[in-house]
Formats: sequence, C-alpha cells, structure tokens
Amino acid sequence: MKKNSSVRKIAVTAVMSAMAIVLMFLDFSIPIMPSFIKLDFSELPGLITSFALGPVWGIAVCFIKNLIIGLIKTQTGYIGELSNFILGATFVAIAGLVYQRKKSRKSALIGALLGALAMAAISLPSNYFVIYPIYTKMMPIEAILGMYQAIWGGATSLLKALIIFNVPFTFFKGLCNALLTFLIYKKISPILKGKDI
Repeated sequence: MKKNSSVRKIAVTAVMSAMAIVLMFLDFSIPIMPSFIKLDFSELPGLITSFALGPVWGIAVCFIKNLIIGLIKTQTGYIGELSNFILGATFVAIAGLVYQRKKSRKSALIGALLGALAMAAISLPSNYFVIYPIYTKMMPIEAILGMYQAIWGGATSLLKALIIFNVPFTFFKGLCNALLTFLIYKKISPILKGKDI
C-alpha cells in the first residue's frame, strides 16, 4: 500500500509538473510592468500539489517546471528560472505547511494568503541581492531602470522599482494562483489522492 502511495505521488507530481510547464509557456505581459516581467499561472499546479500531497511535492513541481523550462527556452541564462523557483517554492511551501496542520477550507485560505505574502516579501531581497545583480552582467542597470521609468519616472533606483512594481505584482500573482486553486481544488483533489469520486 505504501509503495502504491509513493508511485501515485510521483505520477501526480510528474503530471502536475507538465501542466505547470504548459502554463508557464502561456505567460503574458501586462501594461503596468516592464515587458521582461510576465504574468503566468504556473504556480497553480504546485499549489494544488502542495495541498493534496504536501509541501515537498509542491516544491518538486516548482523545481521540475523551472528545470525543464530552463533547458527548453531560457532567455535569461537560467536567472529567470531561478527567480521563479525561489518565489514559487516559497509560496507553495508556506501554503502547504499551513494547510497540512489543519486541513480545512479556512486553513487553505490562510495558507494561500500567507504564501502569497511571503512570496511578495522574499521577492524584494532575492531580486535585490541575487537576481538583478546577475541580470546586470548581461544588461546595464541603466537599461533595466529605463524600462521601469518608461512606466513611472520616479523609479530612480532599483530598490524603489522593486518596492513599487515587483513586490505588489508578486503578491497579485500569488492571489491569482490561489483564487484559481480554490475554484478547482475540491473537484480534482480526490483524483490526486487516489480516492473514489
């Protein structure tokens, strides 16, 4: 029985990773963000997996998604994929941990909100100290800031740009993924857990 459970978890993780990859290919720009920052819903499968199987499996979905995307189509030398993994893993881990303590709709909601907040909060130091310093090896900081300033002239420093643009955007992205999860999770969770519908 335990072996069957492990096989099911691996299979579900593989399927959800494939879905996450497809959703990441469906990313799109929004007018209030620089064009190199895209909105996608690829954390959705990771969050669903984290609720259904536990946070380790949700993190695995985020890792596999970014590994495959990096091998297939990276345009940033894996920097974008690293950032996506850091933020996505934070989101699904915290949401999953909260939900695993008490499995209820309320704890799922609290977990998803806390996960979205944590993802937004971690985006500031991870972008400022890790991701953007690597980006500037390929593109001057002046060019990066110019893309922000084209939207809002007050983005005169990287820190200011991240606080005004990236942090709220990341929180919004988390909320979108959480909302979609709430719309479909109850219908598909029995399948993921191997229970009769």
